[in-house]
Amino acid sequence: MRALLASPLGFLIGLSLGALGGGGSILAVPALVYGAGQSPKAATTTSLLLVGGAALVGMRSHRRAGRVRMGTGLAFGAAGIGGSFAGSLLNREIDPQVLLLGFAVLVLVAAWRMVTGCPSCTRVGEQLALADDGSPATPRLSGRRLVEVGLAGTGVGFLSGLFGVGGGFVIIPALTLVLGLAMPEAIGTSLLVIAVNSGVALLMRLGTSAEIEWGVTLPFAVASVMGVVAGGRVADRLDPAKSLRWFSVLLVAVGGYTAVRAGLALAG
Repeated sequence: MRALLASPLGFLIGLSLGALGGGGSILAVPALVYGAGQSPKAATTTSLLLVGGAALVGMRSHRRAGRVRMGTGLAFGAAGIGGSFAGSLLNREIDPQVLLLGFAVLVLVAAWRMVTGCPSCTRVGEQLALADDGSPATPRLSGRRLVEVGLAGTGVGFLSGLFGVGGGFVIIPALTLVLGLAMPEAIGTSLLVIAVNSGVALLMRLGTSAEIEWGVTLPFAVASVMGVVAGGRVADRLDPAKSLRWFSVLLVAVGGYTAVRAGLALAG
């Protein structure tokens, strides 16, 4: 029964990913918890498959266009391994309702970033950013900048390990402001970083088979890929501003609902 529920949920989330170009995967955890009945910890693992798979699919066109700095992305991803390990360990130990409460805050932050034009969050913002041909001079990698990159990479890895999210809203500023990448390259490279962090966090959970419910995870992942394809085909027919506003409202509603449910569970 839960597998049957997971498939349409996965398709709908994939549809939002394909239509908006990002952001939809953050709905995976609350959908799996409250819709398919997964535990919060199992849901964050399932989400890693969706986030990592979507990043790999989205990275292909950017790499063909030469917008993916492989060395930079792999180095940034490597910097997040420690954070991903720490986040995965905390995910195993933290109270499930506290985990959901923290995730609710993250959903509200994602909604705010979408409204303010995060270029890695939506297809519209990405297209506007790709139109920017400005290439800032790459700053010299001083000791301070290396520390900043290490801290940013660790933070992104921690978010991936703990919540099963990509963390593009952290990666993009780090790649542009600290490493000096032009926005188009930062967008393409961020997808590589997300794929690396998701893969590392997922590998760290493979030893705890009780947290990976493959009967729910696989139908969800397959359906989400189908949804991404379908969403990509209808993306050009949607009004960008309206679809973004409505999706942000949906995120606020989901984040609020998750926070209330988790808060009541903790109080009880």
